Amino acid sequence: MPQIFSPAGDTITRSMLLAAVIAPFLFVALAYALVRSSYVTGQDKVVTQPVPFSHAHHAGQLGIDCRYCHTGVEKAAFAGLPPTETCMTCHSQIWTNASMLAPVRESFVSDKPVSWRRVHVLPDYVYFDHSIHIAKGVGCTTCHGAVDRMPLMLQHAPLTMGWCLDCHRNPSGNLRPQAEVFALNWAPPPDQAKRGHELLAQYGIATDHLTDCSVCHR
Repeated sequence: MPQIFSPAGDTITRSMLLAAVIAPFLFVALAYALVRSSYVTGQDKVVTQPVPFSHAHHAGQLGIDCRYCHTGVEKAAFAGLPPTETCMTCHSQIWTNASMLAPVRESFVSDKPVSWRRVHVLPDYVYFDHSIHIAKGVGCTTCHGAVDRMPLMLQHAPLTMGWCLDCHRNPSGNLRPQAEVFALNWAPPPDQAKRGHELLAQYGIATDHLTDCSVCHR
């Protein structure tokens, strides 16, 4: 009886059947990788601002405290953005004719705020409160990175649910004494495991409820 299918046809059929089995798993893997990629999370992405504000210069070289501009960080959910008057405290005296600061001067004259663009943006269904993290010893650089070395502000962390849960499951590694919360050069000491557990007790952090859905979704 003559052969109906050629050897090549048999190979193609087997390959197609194998591809049909593998394709769903490959699709799920690619989708998972895409969701976790910086293209979706925005990690390491620099957001263009109306004024190229440099944290490296202001916070790093000049040593301006975070709270000077972000006045709400200790008492509110939103850290806050500085009003134009804060900028003009210095820039009414120095760099008064700098072209890059024209939007600041125009804002001051027109009494309209500078349209700063948010760098760290969470979905509307996520509740985040800066003040409680500060009160419990989580430092600025833990989430925002080494801002004192950022000429232009970028999103340091992925801000994914998994990233947040990693800390909520074991926060002791990120806890600092209150005096070090705003220190931009802080690094965990060699005995951070011991100190972190001591700070857990000191701050009264109940880790058994930190991963409850209602903590972040209200």
